[in-house]
Amino acid sequence: MAEHESLEFGKADFVLLDNVSLEEFMANLKLRFEKGRIYSYIGEVVVSVNPYRAMNIYGRDTIEQYKGRELYERPPHLFAIADAAYKAMKRRNKDTCIVISGESGAGKTEDMSVTSVCLYRVKNMLLKSNCVLEAFGNAKTNRNDNSSRFGKYMDINFDFKGDPIGGHINNYLLEKSRVIFQQEGERSFHSFYQVSEGLTTDIKKLFLFCQPFQTPDKSHQTCIVFSILQSSINDSADFKAVTDAMKVIGFTTGEIQTVYKILATILHLGNLKFGSDGDVTLIENSKLVSVLGDLLSTKDENVEKALLYRTVATGRDVIDKQHTHQEASYGRDALAKAIYERLFCWIVGRINDIIEVKNYDARVHGKNTVIGVLDIYGFEIFQNNSFEQFCINYCNEKLQQLFIQLVLKQEQEEYQREGIPWKHIDYFNNQIIVDLVEQQHKGIFAVLDEACMNVGKVTDEMFLQALNGKLAKHAHYTSRKLSPTDKNLEFDRDFRIRHYAGDVAYSVVGFIDKNKDTLFQDFKRLLYNSSNPVLKAMWPEGKLSITEVTKRPLTAATLFKNSMISLVENLASKEPYYVRCIKPNDVKSPLLFEHERCKHQVEYLGLLENVRVRRAGFANRQTYPRFLQRYKMISEFTWPNHDLPSDKEAVKRLLQGCGFEHDVAYGKTKVFIRTPRTIFNLEEQRAEMVKRIVLFLQKVWRGTLARMRYRRMRAALIIIRAYRRYKVKSYIREVNRRFKNVRGMKDHGKHVKWPTPPKVLRKFEEALRNIYNRWWAWTLIKDLSPEEMVQIRAKVATLECLKGQRADLGLQRAWEGNYLVSKKDSPGTASSFTLVSSDLQRKDKFMRVLFSCNVRKINRFNKAEDRALLITDRHLYKMDPVKQYKPMKSIPLYNVTGVSISPGKDQLVVFHTKDNRDLIVCMQGMVPAGDSRIGELVGTLFSHFKSEKRKLQVNIVSPIHCSMNGRKCTVIVETKINQSQPDFTKSRSGYILSVPGN
Repeated sequence: MAEHESLEFGKADFVLLDNVSLEEFMANLKLRFEKGRIYSYIGEVVVSVNPYRAMNIYGRDTIEQYKGRELYERPPHLFAIADAAYKAMKRRNKDTCIVISGESGAGKTEDMSVTSVCLYRVKNMLLKSNCVLEAFGNAKTNRNDNSSRFGKYMDINFDFKGDPIGGHINNYLLEKSRVIFQQEGERSFHSFYQVSEGLTTDIKKLFLFCQPFQTPDKSHQTCIVFSILQSSINDSADFKAVTDAMKVIGFTTGEIQTVYKILATILHLGNLKFGSDGDVTLIENSKLVSVLGDLLSTKDENVEKALLYRTVATGRDVIDKQHTHQEASYGRDALAKAIYERLFCWIVGRINDIIEVKNYDARVHGKNTVIGVLDIYGFEIFQNNSFEQFCINYCNEKLQQLFIQLVLKQEQEEYQREGIPWKHIDYFNNQIIVDLVEQQHKGIFAVLDEACMNVGKVTDEMFLQALNGKLAKHAHYTSRKLSPTDKNLEFDRDFRIRHYAGDVAYSVVGFIDKNKDTLFQDFKRLLYNSSNPVLKAMWPEGKLSITEVTKRPLTAATLFKNSMISLVENLASKEPYYVRCIKPNDVKSPLLFEHERCKHQVEYLGLLENVRVRRAGFANRQTYPRFLQRYKMISEFTWPNHDLPSDKEAVKRLLQGCGFEHDVAYGKTKVFIRTPRTIFNLEEQRAEMVKRIVLFLQKVWRGTLARMRYRRMRAALIIIRAYRRYKVKSYIREVNRRFKNVRGMKDHGKHVKWPTPPKVLRKFEEALRNIYNRWWAWTLIKDLSPEEMVQIRAKVATLECLKGQRADLGLQRAWEGNYLVSKKDSPGTASSFTLVSSDLQRKDKFMRVLFSCNVRKINRFNKAEDRALLITDRHLYKMDPVKQYKPMKSIPLYNVTGVSISPGKDQLVVFHTKDNRDLIVCMQGMVPAGDSRIGELVGTLFSHFKSEKRKLQVNIVSPIHCSMNGRKCTVIVETKINQSQPDFTKSRSGYILSVPGN
């Protein structure tokens, strides 16, 4: 039973239908199609409905889901049937086959490709061969854009390990009449259109493609017609794919070019027209003769002679008999059909030469097993059914007979193997229809061959009269003569056969010609004598002498009958698996399910018959281990494992406990269940128990996961702690080792490289570095005097404020601070400044002088003057050096809020005050002249403010914004080359300090 699909998608296996009826079957099929489930089972038969859309169910991951699984373990799929065939081949060392059938447009070609991808596992050449064969054997029809116009059977050889080692392809009944005529709305074979669209202009000229397509009057059916139709097919892209595939397979460049030439030959034959001059038949467009001669690598006169004359041997004499207009046209058409058929057979043979198993010795390499894949035309009923449809429908009768026989045979053999009594099953045996066609002396093929062998003019009407005479009493044959009231049949033209799939009326028009399949010997000799070795090899019979007597060639009907008998015998020797394809509608819609259309296909494919055969005995059977594995949770005696003597006894106990013992039978290795209802009941009980088991398993597993997670976390924590302790100890030991003797080092360990700390100790390392740095600094300053300490603090403050923002901070020199008492800066006035300073100290009670210096200052009247600047720990004094350093202005330090300096090398300083009466000065008169005291001034002030726990705002900007008696202004520094001393000038926005240039 197919698993993992709920009943909302219908029954995955038709065997499990509650009532076996056509209505139930169709309803289930429609439901599954509408739900997007295109595959279903009838036991081990896959029913495939063409979805007419791309479906994402064929990837490599999907193949893996079905590999090694039983049919009922996964939802229905082609991969399941392919893997079942592969497993049967490997397990039982037995040849198997997959038979794909259905009408045109039902998806047989696509299903074969999908099946092959799963089976091949695979050689690229085997896959590429499908592409080539589709190009030369498929065509667009009114039912299908890629309809196979030939039957194909492919054997895939596997070695004893189950690996593909080669293959072989047989083709059946190529519809070569399509070369010269197609029904309205259809095309010829893809190859003609691909070559016409895909070849470049230069290569077309080389192969003389002047006018490749012609569409004459359809009533003149002896002309080669190639209809140009609007189509969804991309012929140009397909041409490239086919050419690449031929190269991969192993076709040489010369062989591929010969293929192009043969296709060009057929195209030009379609342009060839005959005319008459009295009793003489002529070629109207004679230039084509030389074109054909070049393409066929033969002489022009030989081509013309073969087209217009027939060489006849009468005794020892040989004469050339001229064709009539009708005979010449017939010969041309026959040549075109024969050339294309030989080309197709040669391509198949060439592929077989390349992919066949070589140098394989069963004694050395083990047994060589085979999986066959058959893609054969489905049953066809057209408005006009001719010889081709008759052969195709005969083929389907043979395969349907084989299908029922093998299904019954498989069922009977399995019952016998398992020791289950076999009950006879009634079914429709279509052997009577097969005999109607192929029986010797009485069958339709025999009557047709007899008519073709008669001497003289034999017509299709005479053939129909012979059929009426021999088959008048046959229950499955009738004609208008035998049923005069049946107006659906034409007199002297139609006969009807009651096939298993329905009644089909055939027109005998063309039966005689198509069966004879006559090709004048002159054409065979012409092509055999070609200088092209590939073309010559296609016509070996052309080497016969004109006077040489040969056997009458077998007719097309006999050849096809023999090939079908051989095919059926081949399939009967293998274990078969079936894919039945159904076409849901004629408009290629992915949504439309035409009930009557599908119903007809279900009937002629015998699907309901197959369900009845499968249901006649036991609907379901499974091996005991598999059954237990699926249903053992239902019974307490089998869950989780049984202790009974065997799996068979365990299954018996389980089914007895459920009350189903009356509906089952026990085989040697399998349990057989009669009705689908028992299966559904088991599935319902299983689904209910699975919920409980899942909940129980979830509970147990979640607890297990939680305990495992806890143990892992606890172990990880212990490890982390131990590792962290180890890393901490290692780091501390390493730090201790490196810094053990730093006291005795000259630089007190400044050159020692710190070890990399573990992540957990990064903050500790920062703290440790700070401790070390503080100790290192302490060792440097511990012997300094109080005055030196004050200078050190000021320099540190300078670094804190100005590092990276001013170039010269003056850190390398000693800072004197009170420069006005120095005889270097004020050689003549130092004593005067000292007296004034002492008076101010007594008056204002300051403790010490922080800084003094000569400055250039600008006042609120825009006047620049020389002044002296004295900064104590309490006041900032502005003095006049000309008047013996008379104090002119005193600003309490608590009134100073900040200082601003520029980022350049100038000595500009702006003192900002709370009352917006800022002081703008530029230090001058330094000795030496290039000395910078900005850093000293800022650092000394900043350090003093910091010691008093007050904040001093230090700004390094350009231009400097300030306030002069409440008026906003800016100070800009400019460099002038001819300037000897710094000086202030008035500007529109404030002031400009001009400083000497370098």
